[in-house]
Amino acid sequence: MTVKVHNVGIIMNGVTGRMGTNQHLIRSICAIRNQGGIQLADGEIILPDPILVGRSVVKLRNLGEAHGVSRWSTDLDACLADDYNTIYFDAQTTDRRAESVLKAIAAGKHIYCEKPTAVSSAEAYTLYCAAEAAGVKHGVVQDKLWLPGLVKLRTLIDTGFFGEILSVRGEFGYWVFDGKGPVTPQRPSWNYRKEDGGGIITDMLCHWQYVLTNLFGPIRALTCTGATHVKERVDEEGKPYTCTADDSAYATFELAGGIMAHFNSSWAVRVRRDDLLTLQVDGTKGSAVAGLRDCVAQHESATPRPTWNPDVASGVQYSDGWTRVPDYQVCDNAFKVQWELFLRHVVRDEPWANGLFEGVKGVQLTELGIQSWEKRAWVDVPELDR
Repeated sequence: MTVKVHNVGIIMNGVTGRMGTNQHLIRSICAIRNQGGIQLADGEIILPDPILVGRSVVKLRNLGEAHGVSRWSTDLDACLADDYNTIYFDAQTTDRRAESVLKAIAAGKHIYCEKPTAVSSAEAYTLYCAAEAAGVKHGVVQDKLWLPGLVKLRTLIDTGFFGEILSVRGEFGYWVFDGKGPVTPQRPSWNYRKEDGGGIITDMLCHWQYVLTNLFGPIRALTCTGATHVKERVDEEGKPYTCTADDSAYATFELAGGIMAHFNSSWAVRVRRDDLLTLQVDGTKGSAVAGLRDCVAQHESATPRPTWNPDVASGVQYSDGWTRVPDYQVCDNAFKVQWELFLRHVVRDEPWANGLFEGVKGVQLTELGIQSWEKRAWVDVPELDR
């Protein structure tokens, strides 16, 4: 018996960059192909067939040869004109995204793209409306929802472990080298130029929007302060440049129901915690700290009773009272999991909750964060109409 294979042509624009190469191409699309595709319940298979699109022939050729991808092109219009390609994926810099996505929608392609989906919420909303009017399926990357640590945290929430949730504290970031010494910077130089769409508020508040909303509830108000701690860096050509975008952000969010959440996000911080991202959740019955891959919890019955006395050493070993949350589920790469869900949505119309309207919410929060910083004030987060 012949197994039906759904070959899905995917235009992958901008995947020569770090995130596009590693997470979307290698660890998602190539990984799906290497496992034989996505197995459906009736025995049929979804097999993604990427075509790499960009501006550099050399980069595209080398990337394709390194990972067994034979299709690549510098001509986006020709790729869009090919009916075999049914999905358009965009991982370009944010300032290039809207024009290409609108072209793809006009060509009848289903849309999947990185966040932020646009440089402004108005532009992001235009993309959403265009996709809806064209009747194409659409989605935005919200990878952190499938991180193993956050999946475990979700399990604790669903079982009522916390009782009433009171607060959330997030610490994200690491030291990004400035290029002046012998260590190569880990992030591209455009991240630190506002005129090129850089800035950690623009980058990370999109993430905190969907993490907080999906785990704890809608955001009702926020206050945010940004900073450019490192004033000068060295670019990919070895030339010094002035940093015009924020490299750190300190934000507090008020959620529906009164939960308070505070996030420190920084590319100028040295890590002394369990992971590059940690979320501590405190509730009346228990607390937990989740990282990218792991999660530890402390029930009220195991909570010590500290007494403030700085004159003597504490007899409490605070880290000892926490228990690792078991691996209830097997978690695959978070980007790959979401890719598989989107491909199932496109081919079989299976449920999908991460459309371009979610991207509008993310961009809205970044705008309000910058507005709060400029005003040095709390700002409300209005509910958006579809």
